[in-house]
Amino acid sequence: MANELKLGRVLAWSITSRSLLQHGLYQYDALGRLHEAELHRDRAPDIGQYIRLGPLGTALLPSKRPRVLLIDEIDKSDIDLPNDLLNVFEEGAFEIPELARLPSELREVRVRPADNIGPADTVPIVEGRVVCRAFPFVVLTSNGEREFPPPFLRRCLRLDIQEPQQAELEKIVEAHLGGEALQSAGTLIGEFLKRRTRGDLATDQLLNALYLVTREHGPHGGDRDKLLAALWRYLNTESS
Repeated sequence: MANELKLGRVLAWSITSRSLLQHGLYQYDALGRLHEAELHRDRAPDIGQYIRLGPLGTALLPSKRPRVLLIDEIDKSDIDLPNDLLNVFEEGAFEIPELARLPSELREVRVRPADNIGPADTVPIVEGRVVCRAFPFVVLTSNGEREFPPPFLRRCLRLDIQEPQQAELEKIVEAHLGGEALQSAGTLIGEFLKRRTRGDLATDQLLNALYLVTREHGPHGGDRDKLLAALWRYLNTESS
């Protein structure tokens, strides 16, 4: 979508259990700035060199066209993060307190965005506040490992992606392993689909098996069955 609409490179924020809203907005290296101030007491260090916008903060920069932001695996987040995101999404703006407290003569500070290529790629922040002009297109992924608050879900368009079946798996195999692997993959895909009805299996488990089994000197007979049993272990512990 970003490519077809010419919206620039996709910004990505991979969520962990330790991710906070500020990590997505910006990071401030206060210790680095203090260290430079001690080394060069004759001049105050440029605070903009020690602030880097996060993926979400970069997506909210004012621009003529919206940016695309991927927030990956939001279900891994701390329980408060979805609600914290709501405020930013509704306002389309956020404040950087370290810049907002600066004197009036430093009302504009240049900082690095998340997708900067070199040290010269900086953007201006006026009076410590970022306000978007075109709201970003935000895609959030979830593995369904937790529930989200209703106010959060109400602001999302939900798309449930179903497990790929025979035709989709054939396309995936061809895209990753090529046409030669696909020619000998029919039986293995059928075995995979049959086994998947009894427990959770991921598509990359099929790709790993195909890569090893279809090699020139791949395993056969009993060795093949042992390899598949090892690679196709169910992801849910309830299955046997």
